[in-house]
Amino acid sequence: MFFSLMRQWVMSPIRHFRLFHQFVRQEFSGQFAGSLGGFLWLFVTPIVNISIYSFVFSVVFRAPMPENFGDVPFVVFLMIGYLPWFAFADAMGRASGLLLEKAPLITKVMFPVQLIPMVGTLVPYLVHGIAIFVFLLYLATQGYFDLMWFWLPVALGLQFLFTMGLVAILSAFCVFLRDIQQMVTLMLTAWFFLTPIIYPLSLLPEDLRPLMMLNPMHSFVQFYREIILLGDFSMPHFQVMVLASVISFLLGGWVFMRIKHAFGDVL
Repeated sequence: MFFSLMRQWVMSPIRHFRLFHQFVRQEFSGQFAGSLGGFLWLFVTPIVNISIYSFVFSVVFRAPMPENFGDVPFVVFLMIGYLPWFAFADAMGRASGLLLEKAPLITKVMFPVQLIPMVGTLVPYLVHGIAIFVFLLYLATQGYFDLMWFWLPVALGLQFLFTMGLVAILSAFCVFLRDIQQMVTLMLTAWFFLTPIIYPLSLLPEDLRPLMMLNPMHSFVQFYREIILLGDFSMPHFQVMVLASVISFLLGGWVFMRIKHAFGDVL
């Protein structure tokens, strides 16, 4: 049973490629439909948020930079962690409403419903991936480029799988428990401040720093910073990323495929 469900989960985008591709195009273009700013919001929103956090933590609170990062500007240090988080948080924030918004489609049409959390995760990563790519181009012109950067697509791919598993679980559970929509917002806020994104890990007490390895997003953020700014490959962080991504993707897929037959009865 487990392997059968996993095969359906993994192979769905391939078996239903044309439908999957059509949904991705529709959802991607729908992000900017009726918006005067259009694609500009891809850059305005993170720039405004980063400017606020940068002012508060580099001017008001004067968060010290880790010694091993040298004289790297705080805003660069912040953006490397914030932009990938923004993609993760956007996908997670939409997860609770994915199936509820597609209720008529799920209940009235024979439809591979497992495509919904996949598309719901892929589109935010495509949208915010543009901003990440532009920022990397800027850093390359500033002399930060290193051959180790070729590991970045691997890291982003692992983060995507990690996110997809969580999105699948949240979207499935929200069909039965609508309160999850409010819980997700609180969870993301707490998760953001528990991850060293707007502050360096060095600000935490030394006895708490090892506990950060239990937070997969810390490993992702730290891996990006070390690859981009230092040209270093951190094997401990990479191992956490791989383990968390595989567990999340498989567990999320199994839970979703296991209970998807009951969606029609509730929706």
